[in-house]
Amino acid sequence: MPAERRLPESLKLSRAGVVYALVALVGVLALASAAQGRAPYLDPMNVSNILDQTALLGILAVSTTIVLISGNFDLSIGSVAALGAALCLSLIGPIGFWPAFLVALATGALVGLFNGVVVQYVGINAFIVTLGTMTGVRGLVLIVTDGRTVTPPAGDGASALRGIDAGRWITPNLYLVAGITVLLLAGWRLWSQRAAGPRDAALRSPAVLVPGVLGLVLVAASPALIFTVQVTQRTTYLLVLVAVAAWVLRFTTVGRRLYATGGNPEAARLSGVAVNRYKVLAFVLNGTAAAFVGVLYAARIGSINPTGLTGYELTALAAAILGGTALFGGVGSVLKSLAGALILVTLKNGFNILNLGANWQGLIEGMVLIVAAAMYTVSARRPAVRTAGE
Repeated sequence: MPAERRLPESLKLSRAGVVYALVALVGVLALASAAQGRAPYLDPMNVSNILDQTALLGILAVSTTIVLISGNFDLSIGSVAALGAALCLSLIGPIGFWPAFLVALATGALVGLFNGVVVQYVGINAFIVTLGTMTGVRGLVLIVTDGRTVTPPAGDGASALRGIDAGRWITPNLYLVAGITVLLLAGWRLWSQRAAGPRDAALRSPAVLVPGVLGLVLVAASPALIFTVQVTQRTTYLLVLVAVAAWVLRFTTVGRRLYATGGNPEAARLSGVAVNRYKVLAFVLNGTAAAFVGVLYAARIGSINPTGLTGYELTALAAAILGGTALFGGVGSVLKSLAGALILVTLKNGFNILNLGANWQGLIEGMVLIVAAAMYTVSARRPAVRTAGE
């Protein structure tokens, strides 16, 4: 029996390929750093930088994944993020930070609502609608900023803006935490498999052996590898959003209906699911998340210019595709989209750490994206080919 058949579904290449790719990429960069005599690539400071740089892209990748799962996609989020930042910075002086922040979020939600209503109720293709929205909203950014860089006025509003993104926390020993987590996973899988079969077979199962051995190694190594990381406030926002979105998609009726809406809209409609409502809701969430990212970007940079956040929509889409999210709906995981975002950021970080030519960066990122998409496509076809051969 082929090795992949013996693996649990969650560990197969077609399901966890992006995680294997991330681990392999980090391993290659760690070896390259050691070979050049540089500081360890997994130095806590560098890991903190990678997480921090992933935060804004990761939030957009999560919301983009939800739209893709629903069967649509959105090209306007970079412009919406810039508009949210511009509105917030422009209104801090007249009305204060928190009202300006709410105006920015409401504007993002309204743009998402417009996209969803036009796509679902008027019937225009999502690519055309969101491409037009991307251009139109970027024009609004030019109007709001008057074509100039906008900065917040000095005072309490500027302090509140910095305050939503100024916190840092020190993590415990991550090797110990990861080891205990993986051991708990192995214990849960052992208990599940013992209920379904003999104990010896459960102990020999890769689903138990792999996390069990890995967990023991991490726990044993933790005293010598004290690995603490500074987690920024924007990273915390990302982790909370990923946890909530993953839970909703996996364990709630809303999540199941969203997958059904993207996978087979007609069947979902016949089952009583309000398909249009769920698709519009995905657009609204995406617009709100984009505006939130814009405000975080403004808090981090302290300003916004008319071209700010250009291209973020395509990078978020690339992260979702790296995570195996289907462009035609019904398939996707926010956790794997986060892994896809980490791959893109780790590539850029590796180029900087190893002092490689930035001219090659775009080419290599494009190749990684194509290879990842090819892996998922080939892996998805293999069962069908094997069945035909049998």
